[in-house]
This record gives sequence, structure tokens and C-alpha cells, in this order.
Amino acid sequence: MSFTISFEFFPPKTEEGINQLMQAASSLTQLNPHFFSVTFGAGGSTRTGTIETVKRLQSQTQVNVAPHLACIGSNKAEILDIITSYRMMGVNRVIALRGDLPSGMVQAGELTYASELVAFIRSHLGNAFHLSVAAYPEIHPQASSAHDDVLNLKRKYESGADSAITQYFFNPDAYFYYLEDCEKHGIAIPIVPGIMPITQFSRLARFSDNCGAEIPRWIRKRLESYGDDIAAIKAFGLEVVHDLCERLIAGGAPGLHFYTLNKADAAIEICKALGLDTSCHPEQKKSLSF
Repeated sequence: MSFTISFEFFPPKTEEGINQLMQAASSLTQLNPHFFSVTFGAGGSTRTGTIETVKRLQSQTQVNVAPHLACIGSNKAEILDIITSYRMMGVNRVIALRGDLPSGMVQAGELTYASELVAFIRSHLGNAFHLSVAAYPEIHPQASSAHDDVLNLKRKYESGADSAITQYFFNPDAYFYYLEDCEKHGIAIPIVPGIMPITQFSRLARFSDNCGAEIPRWIRKRLESYGDDIAAIKAFGLEVVHDLCERLIAGGAPGLHFYTLNKADAAIEICKALGLDTSCHPEQKKSLSF
């Protein structure tokens, strides 16, 4: 598998948000991404927005688009309808997730786990899609142990997953130890690191607290010390994430998947500093001065 880069978007809810998304997507095409992904809200709460965003990206870019599909809170008929629609739209990659129940909803639906969703898609549409799943180097917040978390990925792999994308992290050792555990359990799929550019502290802290991603204390304290100095936060964030990506590439990561928050600038700066534009390969990394 060749080294890949990809970028994640979320469905915008306003006309301004749509314009921002499409400007970001247009800018990111210069990096020749393997695909764009589009998130799917809790219990399918952004189902229509996801499908419309996929169509918009398909019509206005030449990049493959991979919709997220979460099974929790949905029934099998709804899921079959969605994946059949995606196949008719020419989608060839889906990111299959368990997802989270919306607030106040108590019924998990007919499929409870991502492994069941992967098996369901395979049973109905065979190999029509490349199926990516989620992985958690710092352990899913609801997992009972690191061992059980790896076994959960193994179940997804054995159900037919083709690759995995991790939750973002800032400690590369967590990723490499996780790969070792996966290899010991016979999980033989590419596991692509998820990368979160650092451009603002409060939002990053909120996301990290919600999803269980650890911000190392030294990074957190440094970001706190910058207060409202946005330029300093961005410069420091660029350095930290660039160094993280360099270590991941040097360690053999099969690609990088950027969580863009529908903005392109930080991801572009990081990729160009790494030499990940259309004319370079990871081995030809450019140096970056700070």
C-alpha cells in the first residue's frame, strides 16, 4: 500500500459553512489526497447533511469521497438504504463506525457494534466498498482495558474491515505500541494515524476531553501559557504536529488522516512542510524552520 493522505470534514449547517467547506476542499485538492471523509452524526442526526456533502464534494472536486456510517440508533433497513444509495452514487469507500446514541435516545438499534456493521455491509454488498474502521491507540474511553480494545479492532478486522483510522493523538509511542499489540493479535490491515492540527486551545481541550484523546501535560501547559495569542498557538501547534508526523512517517505509518474541522490552512502547512505535496514523497521531507 502506498503512503496516503486524507482529510475529514463535517456536514455544514449554514450557507456560510458550506462555502467554507468547499473552499477548504478546493485548497486541499492541491495535495492530491487519497480521499475526503464526511462525518455522520449521532444516531444518524446528520444523515441528510452527510449525503448532501458527499454529493457536493463529488460534483465539485475530483477526489474520492468516503462517508462515515454509524450503526447505533439505526435499523438494518435504514442502513441498507444508505449503503445502496452510496453505491449508486459511485462511492467506493465507507468508514464504518458504531457511533454514539443521541442524547435522550435509549434504543441502540439492530446493530450494536461496528464489527456487526462491517459484517452486515459485506453480507449485502460484498466487496463493493473499501471499509475503514476506527482504532484507538490511547484506548477507547468505554473500553474495559487496552487488551479488550485491541480485541474489538480484531473483531472488526475479522468481519471484513480493510483498514483502520485512529483517533487523533499527540504521543507517537502510543501509536507504535498499539501497532505492536495489533500485530501480536494477527490484525493485518493498515492502521492510519489520525492527525489533529493545533490552532486553538479551548476547542482542542473540549474535543479531547470528550473523546478520550490525551493532550500531554507539557503541550497543555504551553498552550495555556499563550492565552489569547493566536499566532503563538498556531506556530507552536504547527511545530508539535509537524514533529509528530515526522516520527510517524519515519516509523512506517501507512498514511496520515487529518481532522480538518472544515479548514485547510493548518493541514496544508503541515503537509507541505513534510514534503507531502504532489511532487514529493515522505522520504523527501522538507525541513521546516520555526
